[in-house]
Amino acid sequence: MHLPRFSVQRPVFTTMITLIVVVMGVFSLARLKIDLLPTIELPTLSIRTNYQGASPEVMERLVTEVIEEIVGTVPGVVEMSSQSSEGNSTVRVSFSWGTDINTAALDVQAALENEMNELPEDVIRPRVRKFDVNNFPVVILGVSSDLDPVELTDLVEDQVSYRLGRLPGVAQVDLFGGFDREVRVELDPDRLKALGLPLDTVLDAIRNANLDLPTGKIVQGRYEITLRAPAEFTSLEEIRDTVVVRRDGVAVKLGEIARILDTYEKKTRIVRVNGERGIRLGIRKEADANTVEVAQAVLREIEEINRAYPQISVISIINQGNFIERSIANVAQSVLYGGGLSVLVLLFFLRNIRSTAVISLAIPISVIATFALVYFGGLTLNLMTLGGLALGVGMMVDSSVVVLENIFRRREEDLEKPETAAVSGAREVGPAIIASTITTLVIFLPLVFVGGVAGVLFQELAYVIIFSLLCSLLVSLSLLPMLASKLLETPEQLRRRRSGLLAKLIRWSDSLFHKLDSGYRKLLENVLRQRLLTVFMALLLLGASLLLTPFIGSEFLPPSDEGEVRISGEMKIGTHLDLLDRQARK
Repeated sequence: MHLPRFSVQRPVFTTMITLIVVVMGVFSLARLKIDLLPTIELPTLSIRTNYQGASPEVMERLVTEVIEEIVGTVPGVVEMSSQSSEGNSTVRVSFSWGTDINTAALDVQAALENEMNELPEDVIRPRVRKFDVNNFPVVILGVSSDLDPVELTDLVEDQVSYRLGRLPGVAQVDLFGGFDREVRVELDPDRLKALGLPLDTVLDAIRNANLDLPTGKIVQGRYEITLRAPAEFTSLEEIRDTVVVRRDGVAVKLGEIARILDTYEKKTRIVRVNGERGIRLGIRKEADANTVEVAQAVLREIEEINRAYPQISVISIINQGNFIERSIANVAQSVLYGGGLSVLVLLFFLRNIRSTAVISLAIPISVIATFALVYFGGLTLNLMTLGGLALGVGMMVDSSVVVLENIFRRREEDLEKPETAAVSGAREVGPAIIASTITTLVIFLPLVFVGGVAGVLFQELAYVIIFSLLCSLLVSLSLLPMLASKLLETPEQLRRRRSGLLAKLIRWSDSLFHKLDSGYRKLLENVLRQRLLTVFMALLLLGASLLLTPFIGSEFLPPSDEGEVRISGEMKIGTHLDLLDRQARK
C-alpha cells in the first residue's frame, strides 16, 4: 500500500488535492437545489372527461366504461380505477414500475384519439395528465379586495397571474374561485308561451346575431384585401335589440321577452381570505426548478404586487418552501450536533488536542466532498441526502481513529521517527480498515437496486453514505498520515507542555478513562466466568425483542408537522352553496 508513503513524502501535493476537493464541494453546496424529498414520478396517469348535465350513472355507462375499454388495450397497464360523478369522469391508470410515463401518456392519448367516435358527440375531449408529486402547487396565494368580483377576477387574470407566471421556475398559475363574467338571458316563460316561441328559435337568433364571419376578398391592382363582417355583440343594448322573430310584420326583440343581466357565472366554489370573499392562486413549478427558490421569488413578487395594486391584498396561504427550509435546517443542525459530539468523544478518549484536530478533519472534508457528488450526480439537498450524511458522520472517523492510534503507538512504544511511524502505522492497519469500510458499504449497496418509490427515496441515501465513507477512507490513508507526521508530538513533549488548567483536565480525563478501562476489564472477567449464563441472557433478550415485533406499527413515511391546521367538513349532497358558506364562516 503506497498511498500513505506517497502522501507523507509529498505533503504539498496532498494538501493541494485536498483543497481542490474542498473548494469543489463548497461551490457545489452553493449551487445545490433544495427540496423536501427526491424527485418522485409515479407511473400513473389520470384521464378526466366532462359531459355537462350527465348523471353519474350515465357518465359511467357512456364515458367511464368506454374509456376503460380503450385504455385497457395500451401495453403495460397494471391497474385501473375510476370515479364517476355528475358531469365528470376520472380514470386513473397505473403502469408497471420502470415504464416511461411520457411514452405511456402518448400511447394513451393516441388510443383515445383513434376511438373518440365511441364517446358521445358533445362530450369534452378527455384530458390525460401525469401524476407527479412535483405538479402540486408549491405556493398557494389568497387575493382579497373590495373591488367588484368580476373586476377583481379580470385584474388577477390580466396582471397578477401574468407577473407571477413570468417568474423563473414557475410553470403554471392556477386560479380558483374566480368570478368569470357572464351575460345572462333570463327568459319570461309567460311571454314565450303567449307568442308560441320555442326555445330553439331564441337560441338560434342569439347565435346567428353574434357572428364574426369572412365575406371574401377584394383584388385591386397590386393589393388583395380580406373582408370580414364583424357582428359580435359589443353591448347589452345590442343583445336587447336582437330580433328573435317577426309576427304580423312586427319584430319581436329579445329585450321584450327576456331580461338581460351583466353578471358572473353561477358559483360552485367560494373562497374566503381572512373572512373576505377572494380568489386563490396555485403556483406550480417547472420539473427541474428548485422549490425553495421558486417560493422565495413568489414571495418577493407578492410584495411588489401589493405595492403596485393597493386596492388588493395578496398573501401567502401555503408555502412549501418555508416548510422545506425548516425541515432541511433541522436536519443540517442535527448533522452539526452529531459532528460536534463526535469530536468531544474523540477528545475524551484521545486526551490530545492535536490528535483530535487531525482526526476531526475527516468529518468536514468527507462531508464537503460528498456535496460535490450530490451536485455532479444531479441530486438535490433533501431529507434523504442529509439523512445519509447524518447517518454516516459518526462512521467517518472510524478509519482515522484506527490509523492515528496505530501511528501514535509506534511513536510511543517503538520510538520511530514521525515520518516512519506515519507511513508504517497507516500501512499496517490499511487492509483492516479497507475491509471494515467495505463491510459497511455492502450493507447499503443493495439499496441502489431497490425498485419502486422506496428505491427512489433510499437510493440517494445509499449513494451519499457510500461516497462519504469512501472519502473518509481516502482521508485516513492519505491526509491523516501526512498531518500526523507534521503535527503529532512525542510523549516527552506532551509531558513537558502539560501544565496549569490543561494538565488538570487531562489528569481528570485520564482517571475517568482508567476507571472505564478497569470496569470493562472486570465485566469481561465476569462474562468469561459465566459463559452459559451470558449466552442464555443474550438469547433471552433476543427472544423478548422478537415478541415485541407485532406491537410495532408500520407506515410508508412518518408523520410530519407542517405548522398548519386543516379542517374539512361535509354536508348532505345537494346542500346549497350559500348554506355551506354560512356554516364555514361559523
